[in-house]
Amino acid sequence: MHLYNPFKNFRFDNNTCFLSGQPLQSGDEQIQVFPHWLMRKFELEDKPFKLLDESIRTYKQLQLPCATAIAERIAEMDLRVETAFNNGYKAVRQIDRLLLFQWVARMVYGVVFNEIQAGIRQQMLSGEAMNFSQVLAHKFKNLHLMLQSLILPMQFDGGMPFTVLIFEVDNDGQTFNYRDEINTLVYSLRMNDVGIIVCLQDNGTNGIYHREFVEKVEGRCLHPIQFEELCARFFYSAYLFNRLPEYTVLPTDEQVYVEPMPLADMSMKPIFDPWQVKTYGQVLENFWKPWGYTLFEIIKDPENPMSFLIDGEGSPVSGSTINLPKA
Repeated sequence: MHLYNPFKNFRFDNNTCFLSGQPLQSGDEQIQVFPHWLMRKFELEDKPFKLLDESIRTYKQLQLPCATAIAERIAEMDLRVETAFNNGYKAVRQIDRLLLFQWVARMVYGVVFNEIQAGIRQQMLSGEAMNFSQVLAHKFKNLHLMLQSLILPMQFDGGMPFTVLIFEVDNDGQTFNYRDEINTLVYSLRMNDVGIIVCLQDNGTNGIYHREFVEKVEGRCLHPIQFEELCARFFYSAYLFNRLPEYTVLPTDEQVYVEPMPLADMSMKPIFDPWQVKTYGQVLENFWKPWGYTLFEIIKDPENPMSFLIDGEGSPVSGSTINLPKA
């Protein structure tokens, strides 16, 4: 089994398949970063997408060079995910977690690929050397490796390298709320009657960290403000996660074996940095923007920051009792 690592020679041109590394026959061999069905459904094609260098693209301008056979495999995955989302929460719950990871990873890595291309162009214009974080290169290399499970038989031993959570959310019919944070590789999406949170490279630790909250809302239909509160918790803990996961990778003739290495290190330091209520409040204020809650209101009682997920006794709040717009 041959694994492709574009970070080895920093190859991010449009003549090489982004996933397999094979040379492309023509400039037409490209796919969209965001699935066609998603862009059509929410009329995203011509909406602006801001890159880190402040340049603006439209959603449909974000593309990936991709060999035809691999584009077909990705189209097949998109169709399966589209069908599930169109059939609602119960159908999405049935999707294999690895497939959902691959679907999200393609979008997140696609954005990363376009960011890197923009950075290379900027560097060529300025004549300065490309300054690329080794930590980010390490994370993105591993994300790209795991995304190759789409095209190569890959077995994950000793647990999955990601967290995927799916919730039923009482969304407004036109809702499309997508966020990603590429530095910490965390992602959320709210649409139809579904909300998903994906930590793309945490070996499942964020799910364990928030287990108490997740178990309390399990099986309940959430009000959007409750789902956004959960997102804030996961986005903040992904920021507090202070390990750089390493993986043992063994390619054989039959398949590739990937095993996460233990996250415990010699320092015995906890895996997550200390939770700071004020910083969490700032994150939550951002996620709750549609409802206008301020940081002052959120952390008025620092021991018990404002929550729509649990009440003062720590019991789960029913989404149907929350009288706020669905936003």
